[in-house]
Amino acid sequence: MTTSSSVVRVAVVTGGARGIGLASAEWFLRNGYRVALLDNDSATLAQTDATLNQPDRVLAVPCDVSQPAQVQAAVQAILARFGRVDALVNNAGVAVFKPIAQTTFEEWRYVMATNLDGAFLCTQAFAPEMLKTGGGSVVNIASISGLRASTLRVAYGTSKAAIIHLTKQQAVEYGNAGIRVNAIAPGPVETEMAKQVHDSAIRSDYFDAIPLKRYGSTEEIASAIGFLCSEAGGYVNGQVLAVDGGFDAAGVGLPTLRRNS
Repeated sequence: MTTSSSVVRVAVVTGGARGIGLASAEWFLRNGYRVALLDNDSATLAQTDATLNQPDRVLAVPCDVSQPAQVQAAVQAILARFGRVDALVNNAGVAVFKPIAQTTFEEWRYVMATNLDGAFLCTQAFAPEMLKTGGGSVVNIASISGLRASTLRVAYGTSKAAIIHLTKQQAVEYGNAGIRVNAIAPGPVETEMAKQVHDSAIRSDYFDAIPLKRYGSTEEIASAIGFLCSEAGGYVNGQVLAVDGGFDAAGVGLPTLRRNS
């Protein structure tokens, strides 16, 4: 990626209205980027845009990333406003937590369409624009559920495992042209989704299983994303960074042995 010091870089963040997406947008803004936020929740997106209150530096684009026509329209809107794209964060994601036998095909496709198809469509659409200005960086948001199987996550976990391999495919092909592609695999993070599905018993189980004994923050995930998009991460390509407090490293880990240690 080659940019003049006078060029203001542009980051695109999908699922940017809240959570990890919003924290990532704020990281990019602090580091001098202009930012385009894509989200299919138009009301929350508008509220986020108003809260950020930086009309010269922020563009909010309602977009369902599973729909090719909407993705292409978002590309044109961003180019019309900012003229270039340097970084893409494929963060938009949904989840259905059900046993395998109770997960319908419609629910399966709903998760795959956003989590996997969305990352494929957005990277395919924005990569040509990055190449016009010398390259760029893509970060796909996977999950610890893509590295470790768990109950009730047949659609979500499978979509995130697929994202990890998609990242490697993209890194091999786009790396030749000057676009680095990496993935972040967050562990449990303090987001609205986590608050909705993690009751006190589940949180206690996670605290026991994670060596750092806490959930991560959206800001910590955003910092890792920012590193992968920065010149400091300029030789990192095709990698999956688990930002999880050591959860994946702990493996099966017996609770009794952990307590005794």
